[in-house]
Amino acid sequence: MIKLIKSTFYNEKNTKQKLCVFIKNAHMLSIGKECGKFEHNFAKYQGRKHCVFVNSGSSANLAIIQALLNLGKIKKGDAVGFSALTWSTNVMPLIELGLQPVPIDCALDTLNVSSRILLKTIQKHPIKMLFLTNLLGFCDDIDEIYRICKKKDILLIEDNCESLGSVYKGKKLGNFGLASTFSFYVGHHMSTIEGGAVCTDNTELETMLQFVRAHGWDRNLTQDRQLKIRIKHHVNETFYSRYTFYDLGYNLRTTEIQGFVGNIQLSYLDQIVKKRQSNFFAIARIIYGNTAQYYPIRYDHMDIVSNFAVPIVCRTQKIRDDLVKKCNGLVEIRPIVGGDMTKQPFYLKYVNGAKRDIPTNANIAHEQGLYFGNNPELTDKEIKTLISIFS
Repeated sequence: MIKLIKSTFYNEKNTKQKLCVFIKNAHMLSIGKECGKFEHNFAKYQGRKHCVFVNSGSSANLAIIQALLNLGKIKKGDAVGFSALTWSTNVMPLIELGLQPVPIDCALDTLNVSSRILLKTIQKHPIKMLFLTNLLGFCDDIDEIYRICKKKDILLIEDNCESLGSVYKGKKLGNFGLASTFSFYVGHHMSTIEGGAVCTDNTELETMLQFVRAHGWDRNLTQDRQLKIRIKHHVNETFYSRYTFYDLGYNLRTTEIQGFVGNIQLSYLDQIVKKRQSNFFAIARIIYGNTAQYYPIRYDHMDIVSNFAVPIVCRTQKIRDDLVKKCNGLVEIRPIVGGDMTKQPFYLKYVNGAKRDIPTNANIAHEQGLYFGNNPELTDKEIKTLISIFS
């Protein structure tokens, strides 16, 4: 069986040995210096000023929406566009926090929102914010999407949980919007087992994310920022300052274990991305040429394609179903991410008029698509097997 992912960590034996020593000698395992070190290192890798480390990519999505509401950059009831072909917890915070979700279809040849589709959508639905998913290592013309959002005063946030390391026109995905979210789940690009992050260049937003991550208190802020907010709220006694809650928040904190593992895995990230791209090119150049069976997927506009799975959208549902049978016992496969969100039961239950929201291309990917794993430990033999099955 060719699995989606083979190991918990890249270079797993070495990582586990170091982790055992760390745990044995650690004085504390709740959020601390290792997490702070990871935030600094990951922000540097991504090319952003700030990184706030949280316990999952889903929590990162929740945290950024709550932080933007706390700051008044969006308000309850605002219409927020989201990529229809995405993961559930990209949409759920919009519903849970009182926003109006507006699904935006994908282009079938990139599986991502394009500027053309965005313009078509906002003519019908004026949106205050776009929560854009960079799906499976790809993007469409995100530079033009950025320009549209800037011109129309639409807040752009990227869900980059599936595209860590991908580069478009010399710029890393995750660096086009005000902020971006990342996932370090075990099956994704880089594993801290569970984990996620929000990156931004905006210091005000980073401060609010620190509140949102930890109950609404200020313990993880720098001393000067702590002093500033305590003076503002007339909280100047040590007895109360550690238990004063300044805004709406949750407990989305990480552990020192996740921080320590993250710092190790970051040292391998360039190697991981390089191997995944090599795998992808070897597979995609052959199977995507089978246009009689599959819709073509375009990736020649990308500088670097970093994905953890290779998607296929079949011309018919029967072709997809036959592939599912062919893969049984040989290749681990999945639907394309979470599929078309407007077809999911939670969306139909909680969104008014949801049955009218039927994005065409996302629906095709939902009903006729699948993906198989692209992990950095794929062997040449396994790559040949995948090509044989899917071509």
